[in-house]
Amino acid sequence: MPQSQRILLVGGGHAHVEVLRRFALTPDAQVSLTLVSPESAMCYSGMFPGLVAGHYTPRDTHIELSPLAASAGARFVVDRVVALDLYTRTATLASGQREAFDFLSLDIGSTPDVGVPGAAELAVAVKPIEAFLAAWDRLQAEALTGGVRTIAVVGGGAGGVEMLLAMQHRLASVMGADVPRFALVTDTASILAQHSPIVRARFGRILVERGVVLHLASPVTAVERGTLIVTEGRRVAVDRIVWATSAAAAPWLAESGLACNDRGFVRVDDHLRSTSHDVVFAAGDCAAQLDHPRPKSGVFAVRQGPPLAANLRRAANGAALRRYVPQRHALALISTGGKHAIASRGPFVAEGDWVWHWKNRIDRAFMAKYRLPIAAAVPS
Repeated sequence: MPQSQRILLVGGGHAHVEVLRRFALTPDAQVSLTLVSPESAMCYSGMFPGLVAGHYTPRDTHIELSPLAASAGARFVVDRVVALDLYTRTATLASGQREAFDFLSLDIGSTPDVGVPGAAELAVAVKPIEAFLAAWDRLQAEALTGGVRTIAVVGGGAGGVEMLLAMQHRLASVMGADVPRFALVTDTASILAQHSPIVRARFGRILVERGVVLHLASPVTAVERGTLIVTEGRRVAVDRIVWATSAAAAPWLAESGLACNDRGFVRVDDHLRSTSHDVVFAAGDCAAQLDHPRPKSGVFAVRQGPPLAANLRRAANGAALRRYVPQRHALALISTGGKHAIASRGPFVAEGDWVWHWKNRIDRAFMAKYRLPIAAAVPS
């Protein structure tokens, strides 16, 4: 009987939870699975702003990885990969433990780029999510005692705008008129640059109506305690800074010898396989599909789960891989703080409370797929 193939899943991201679900539904005696993740649960990014705004509890928004891994027959190691040796096919963990593999899949996400001097020390990054949530609890407590009067969010994309409105909504719900003042600082000439002019105009109106000070075309050049330094040395006084800029990759990806793009993300082909090492696959924010670049978004990561699971299974069994071409446009449902949202997909725009409730149904249906027992079979 042939020896089982060891598949090491690094990171408990959106694509990997679907890999686990599919192996739970259709076990494979040819495969031995191990999941390594520094967190015991994955916070679903689609519900993350709602959790910050106070609409959800952590139980609503988190997928427990240990029972999901167990259902797939996978060993679960709570740790962080810090290095890869692709010659010996081993991953080194932060604890010093080594994990051997025949095939490797990476789904470790990304973090905001805090390369600006002072940002790493003085700003709170929105990722990793669990670290942000701990910092958010502290920030709320400080705001309630009058210790925080101004909060700046750096980053004018959908993630930054949605997070600002979520934080403002939560604080206003408990502080009323005493809510801290908010500012949005971005290096682009407009907010939500990847969305249509109508969407940008609607969010611009909402931000202005809610008293948010906009600093457009204002790249941050340095962060000092209580101050953001932007274009031409202009200084913006703030008490707390939340960092929601463009994504940065984990340095050890490129250091391992994997082919990466100029931003350090793993280059993958249409099979979600590394262009330099055919035993390595990658998905989610840490990957860059060579011929089909897409924004760093959980929407795309979720859709990579099924083809990734299929190709890992096929690789382990020596079968031909299947090609995956992502959709060109994805539907974005962007909440505005309360139970109200704006839908954006290309030129399509819709707004209302009903959009938030539509999004809520979609998100809860997604989460239900990963609650045990997993009952419904799907094609592999």
